[in-house]
Amino acid sequence: MGRPIPRRAAHQSGMVEDMATRNRKKPVWITAKLPGGKNYSEIRGLVRDGRLHTVCQSARCPNVGECWESRTATFMILGDVCTRNCGFCAVKSETPAPVDLDEPRRVAEAVKMLGLRYAVVTSVTRDDLEMGGAEIFAGTIREIGKEVPGCKVEVLIPDFRGSEEALSIVLDASPDVLNHNVETVPRLYPTVRPQADFDRSVELLGRARVAGALTKSGLMVGIGEQMDEVYDVMKTLRRVDCRILTVGQYLSPSLKHLPVERFVEPREFEEIALEGKRMGFAHVESGPLVRSSYHAGEQAAGTS
Repeated sequence: MGRPIPRRAAHQSGMVEDMATRNRKKPVWITAKLPGGKNYSEIRGLVRDGRLHTVCQSARCPNVGECWESRTATFMILGDVCTRNCGFCAVKSETPAPVDLDEPRRVAEAVKMLGLRYAVVTSVTRDDLEMGGAEIFAGTIREIGKEVPGCKVEVLIPDFRGSEEALSIVLDASPDVLNHNVETVPRLYPTVRPQADFDRSVELLGRARVAGALTKSGLMVGIGEQMDEVYDVMKTLRRVDCRILTVGQYLSPSLKHLPVERFVEPREFEEIALEGKRMGFAHVESGPLVRSSYHAGEQAAGTS
């Protein structure tokens, strides 16, 4: 497998159309529950009426039907527009709206209405803000703690451009799990995450762990990496004592995004999970449709 074809070059060569045709022919193990049901409709209305966003919708997660019907959702704060333009991500990349200071309260109300005992909060990346929106993360954690005592909170944060102060603001609010996804192998960052830096992401996870946080990270596969590169990333994450790892199949959101290089077979995901346990991860969630917040509460249970 080689590098993914850059989007512009792919359009010029006609390869995007060829890859899109191949991507539509998904193997039998790439299946997801279609959205629907009473709980799904209720959560959709709650999100709409509360003027909230979820990564389930914005990132077109394949598990939205299953998760919403099970009354779980991953709230996305700081709007639904990202200041970065990653090659894999379905979230819009434009000029974002001003920060909504009332958003933490509304998220907490939604958590209470859903009866959640484990809430996951993520965000778009806001490089336009001095602290990257860290204060809104902290406010959301605290509001959930006030509104729903005993509810555990996992935050999936951006890299805050390496700001130690921004990370400290989030950690001071005492999230139960601090998640930051490295997403892919270092070689592919110029194409997959051109505005991010692998070493910076690993350093963030290391700082959070030193500060006492339970840390978690995630990877996509099938986007052009070699398996030895995947294992090297896992070793790097263990060197900073990352405790939880998620690994899932990359699925291209549209013709404008990077194509799928290959569909990784279920046995390979099983091998990744076994190798991760051998390396010392407390929990490895590895499978074709695994996403960062998929079964997040179960991942964190009993982990320290």
